[in-house]
Amino acid sequence: MITTKTLLEIVLSFGLSTLLCPLMIPLLKKIRFGQYIREEGPREHYKKSGTPTMGGVVILAASVLPSLLFVRESPEITPILFLMAGFALVGFLDDYLKVANKRNLGLKSWQKLVLQGLVTGVFALYLLKQTESAAVIRIPFLGELFGLKLPEYFGLIFFAVLGTANGVNLTDGLDGLAASVTAMIAVFFAFVSAAEGGGIETVAGAVAGSLMGFLLFNAYPARVFMGDTGSLALGGFVAGAACVLHLELILPVVGFIYVMEVVSVILQVGYFKLTHGKRIFKMAPFHHHLELCGWSESRIVAVFSIITALLCLIAYKII
Repeated sequence: MITTKTLLEIVLSFGLSTLLCPLMIPLLKKIRFGQYIREEGPREHYKKSGTPTMGGVVILAASVLPSLLFVRESPEITPILFLMAGFALVGFLDDYLKVANKRNLGLKSWQKLVLQGLVTGVFALYLLKQTESAAVIRIPFLGELFGLKLPEYFGLIFFAVLGTANGVNLTDGLDGLAASVTAMIAVFFAFVSAAEGGGIETVAGAVAGSLMGFLLFNAYPARVFMGDTGSLALGGFVAGAACVLHLELILPVVGFIYVMEVVSVILQVGYFKLTHGKRIFKMAPFHHHLELCGWSESRIVAVFSIITALLCLIAYKII
């Protein structure tokens, strides 16, 4: 059952996000931290060029600050906050370089991956040191914990964290898409944690609240984008929450939209290279394909959010 303190977290984070966005948007405009739209993207997105980015700072602040109130009584949230902050820092550096270089390219792919890997490594070591049952996973349908050897454990953690973070990053391509989908997943983790005594419902509630507040300004037509600062932080939260609750194997279910976006890019790039220029989709990630098929941004966000909500219900039943 969701407790009073979790509801308090949701309200505090929502209020903080709602208050910070109107303060951040003019500031970002003043210092010219605007979005640069990639040339190969949909033409309709060109009009979004210059929209303030790095709004993920608001999501991070509104999620982390209220959560710090409960760190002592819920130490399980500490590694999640670390992963969020660490990935947000990588994203912030990427966003800053994009703005400074005046292009839609910040850190190189290998640089981003190395930095993410370092943060993930510290996260994995912390889990192993602080939690005796860290190297276990829960098997869906059976509800049983299965022990892993250290190499398998670290491999799973790295795959789950890096895959999820970059999946959220790719999903963040339409107004309100990543925020809406991740808000659903945050609510899922809050309910699971509350039902099973996982101890992370406060931070999950904080993330859900901060995203609801952020969506007031990020829903179509967006007045601010979260940037890599926000998308990577959210990826860190989703993966971190799953690892702390030993639900790594449930990530592909609740995070199906992330997986679909990543797979669509992999298929597109691979097929393009193999066939010397042919494409499977009109454009990747998949949400851009739907755009070019005539779907509106609002429709895509609504459909993806509904799919995520349904999959979260299914996941709740099978864990």
